[in-house]
Amino acid sequence: MSTGQERPFPLLARARLSWLLSGLRVMPVGDEEAKAASALLIGAGLHGHKYAIDAAVAEAAVRQQHPVVMLTSGIDDMTKLCGDRVRLVAV
Repeated sequence: MSTGQERPFPLLARARLSWLLSGLRVMPVGDEEAKAASALLIGAGLHGHKYAIDAAVAEAAVRQQHPVVMLTSGIDDMTKLCGDRVRLVAV
């Protein structure tokens, strides 16, 4: 995705983007979150850069108030990371 400075969006597209972003919450990954994500990787028997983002996303999901539903194209990896704490839906 480009920024507004890089590429001007039509007004309607900008309104849609604002609406979409209004429903999102940006969650920082600090030291504690990184340690928890690392623990998920170890517990799942996964390692390496390939799984780092998945682990951070999984860690954020498992610490949310339940029930939690995650849409993912990586069902196998996310199942290993989240276990039964998050309902996974394949997309």
